[in-house]
Amino acid sequence: MTSRRIIRFLTVVGAAILTTGSLMSPTPIASADPCPDVEAVFARGSGEPPGVGGIGQSFIDALRAQIGNRSLNVYPVNYPASTDFTAGMEFAATVVEGIRDAADHVQATAANCPNTKIVLGGFSQGAAVAGFVTAAVVPEGVPAALVPPPMPPEVANHVAAVVLFGKPSDQWLRGAGAPTVVIGPLYVPKTIDLCADGDTICDGAPLGGPTVAHASYGFNGMVNQAATFVAGRL
Repeated sequence: MTSRRIIRFLTVVGAAILTTGSLMSPTPIASADPCPDVEAVFARGSGEPPGVGGIGQSFIDALRAQIGNRSLNVYPVNYPASTDFTAGMEFAATVVEGIRDAADHVQATAANCPNTKIVLGGFSQGAAVAGFVTAAVVPEGVPAALVPPPMPPEVANHVAAVVLFGKPSDQWLRGAGAPTVVIGPLYVPKTIDLCADGDTICDGAPLGGPTVAHASYGFNGMVNQAATFVAGRL
């Protein structure tokens, strides 16, 4: 996708953001008292009801089973998780809202609970959100004024792991008119990016609907694989 197309696409989104104000308002930050040992920030997939979603809950359950007596707080990223990707505008608007909310919460947790280990994750569209949150720079061709700025580098010291299930591929994102996800270099060593066999959302297939494999992470062993990866980094 060309930079011109991304700019045109996100300029329309930016107009919608400025008109509604829905993405520009500060996001309330929930905090646990006392601070937990582990804070899981998870973005659900497209069309799932508010919360962490089915894959997210399976991952959280698997993680709880592997971290022993350490306390675990869960923060569901507050964003629409829209299923309307046809025109691109809804996809960009919902992803930008998710990036803003997740980044705000990660940074607030790092500031208020410096000893808490943060686990950032997401499924499907939520994996794109989580991936963009780690970005060191605004994607090429995207007007910086329309998206949240990258998190300060020092925040990475507080993030123990990043877990991505079924992250949309570069091809899929280009088909949706969105920039591709580039994990920030400070987060690459602590990221596990899982794609099930036959999952056309993440395996490089062009834009299209999900296959059965896209819903398989909760029972194909990958949530346990991710939980083991995270537990080893805590």
